[in-house]
Amino acid sequence: MTEAWIVVHDTDDGNALARSARGLGDRVVAVSLGAGSLADADLSLTIDLAPGALVEAYARPVAALLAERGATLVVFGTDVRSRLLAGQVAAHLGVSPVDVSGVVSTTPLVVMRSAFGGLAVATDEVTAPVAVLVVGPGALAPVDAAGEGSVEVVEAEPVPGPTLVETLPKPGGQVDLAAAARVVGVGRGFAAEADLDLARAVAARLGAELACSRPIAEGVGWMPTERYLGVSGATVQPVLYLAIGISGQVQHLVGVNHSKVIVAINKDKNAPIFQHADFGVVGDLYQVLPALVDAL
Repeated sequence: MTEAWIVVHDTDDGNALARSARGLGDRVVAVSLGAGSLADADLSLTIDLAPGALVEAYARPVAALLAERGATLVVFGTDVRSRLLAGQVAAHLGVSPVDVSGVVSTTPLVVMRSAFGGLAVATDEVTAPVAVLVVGPGALAPVDAAGEGSVEVVEAEPVPGPTLVETLPKPGGQVDLAAAARVVGVGRGFAAEADLDLARAVAARLGAELACSRPIAEGVGWMPTERYLGVSGATVQPVLYLAIGISGQVQHLVGVNHSKVIVAINKDKNAPIFQHADFGVVGDLYQVLPALVDAL
């Protein structure tokens, strides 16, 4: 029986990762740092965090636990804490973490990852004795299967270091782009932040989530990074992806190329997005979007 291990520190994100990891093994085992037991895992090894301790302070004992239990495939999420933890755990195990955008096969383990700064996608076989994968939302198709729900309490001491003093809520609501059936993506074709309301109107008519290309989130800051699609952002597989004012560079396409139908609106007839779209509209979004809202 093959086991896929996950290391998590949040209950909801942990259950989502457990469903995604189920396609990698016959059994999902979770190392849960302060997140309690996971309903979607077969076995949760729960570790209670010391007051004020950061999750990455448990990297050494987590690595020791994984080595002791013979874990050979370990999956982490892509949030900041999980990335920090993945790097440190991998270092203690003597391997390097692999940022993956998909898994081609499990025997042998062949993964897809970005290469050349996101300009290309590479397919590699992971031959390390322990595969440490960092997997973003939507990179692995979730499997809806009930976990066994077994729980085992594990004692672990954090490595001394910085302590958590205060936690503040992050502005903006949470979004699960990977679960959306329809997604509307916006890019630098929009001249001003207020103009995004045109796309919001289309998304509302379609019952879609609004997402964006990297420059909108990390360049001008018009949308939160949680809504950025691409090589280091979220990966989606919706029934419909509508790309508005997005040129379609490979860094963005990595996050959307598994969409069932891609529709593109761009005034540049030579935009790369048209090479990947099922349907394309060459036109000024400021004229096309109001007409589309009226039609919907």
